[in-house]
Amino acid sequence: MYEERKYLEVNLPPYLQEDIAKLEEGRSLNLVLRLDALYNEVQGSINSALHSGRITEEQALYLRKKYLC
Repeated sequence: MYEERKYLEVNLPPYLQEDIAKLEEGRSLNLVLRLDALYNEVQGSINSALHSGRITEEQALYLRKKYLC
């Protein structure tokens, strides 16, 4: 199976190789955008909890180090 896949990848026409590269870049970008959104959501939740008094500055620092660094 691996050899067949390798053969196909090497022998694809250039325009298909470019399309595949664009698809892979799009997937990577989509993942980065999702991770960035998740990071911002966690950061916002920590900030909200801190400013509302539900957690202390020390707890906020702990959570930031654990989940955002």
